[in-house]
Amino acid sequence: MNILISGAAGFIGYHLAKQICQNRKFNVLGIDSINGYYSKKLKKKRISLLKKNKNFFFKNTDLTNKKKSELQINKFKPDIIYHLAGQPGVLYSFKNPQSYFKNNVLATGNLVQIAKELNIKKFIFASSSSVYGDQKKFPIKENFKLKPKNPYAITKLKSERIIKKKFLNTEIEFIIFRFFTVYGPFGRPDMFIHKFLNSIKEKKKIFLHNSGLNYRDFTYVNDVSKILKICLKKNLNGKIINISRCNPVRTDKLVEYILKLLKIKKVNVVKIPPVKGEMLKTHGSNKKLRLFFGNIKFTEIKTGLKNTIRNFKSTGF
Repeated sequence: MNILISGAAGFIGYHLAKQICQNRKFNVLGIDSINGYYSKKLKKKRISLLKKNKNFFFKNTDLTNKKKSELQINKFKPDIIYHLAGQPGVLYSFKNPQSYFKNNVLATGNLVQIAKELNIKKFIFASSSSVYGDQKKFPIKENFKLKPKNPYAITKLKSERIIKKKFLNTEIEFIIFRFFTVYGPFGRPDMFIHKFLNSIKEKKKIFLHNSGLNYRDFTYVNDVSKILKICLKKNLNGKIINISRCNPVRTDKLVEYILKLLKIKKVNVVKIPPVKGEMLKTHGSNKKLRLFFGNIKFTEIKTGLKNTIRNFKSTGF
């Protein structure tokens, strides 16, 4: 079976490709434009590790260019597509919303069209908890009213709607997952945990948004990639499903956990007001996820942090 993973040089894409490549029955083509939103060195490191698998292949592909993408994807003839590529980051989306429309909405539209032309079996899309915006009731269920509050979230929601519209009444099965604050080894340097670890390493100030009172439903990346892999065998056509631990942690408490694991007593923490466009609390319901995937055992936050810190110390990422 041929499996395409867009965004294979990205954080979740890398871990998913690593999981799927363990089964030699699958040929995996990873595509990515390796843009400079964050460290190209990190992205190239992920790809170099994946290339150690004989059933992994990589193409530098920009999905905003449909013609070139089509040529590369058509040669591979995928049976299943995992669409994880996209421009991440809430804060930067206010500075350059056009980039988010291009890399999220346009790119998704192009890949969906290619998938339809190839008549693939299944299309799995990585959306985000950010589409919910700030909610008053928790945990957040998939049927809650969507209130995106930043350009990144808006483009994720637009991408969801493209997928639903284009695959409706076709034989192509599509599934949309909404991820809640994924973390783990080789994580994005602009995300809170790795930003914190880098600040400690470089002896810089650590800024806590909303004075550390934001809550995040931190979900370990290996748990996410395992669920996505299991999805290969599931028939979940048209379903929208949260992937969350359903156990949020306040960010100032997370800082305490990390300092304890690092055996550091004091760091230069600066508490700042809430940042424009950020959600104050993410707490996703995983009831629907458990309905379709059974009693999933999620990694405890302290265990996930230990693994993340160990990898950071040994690799620098």
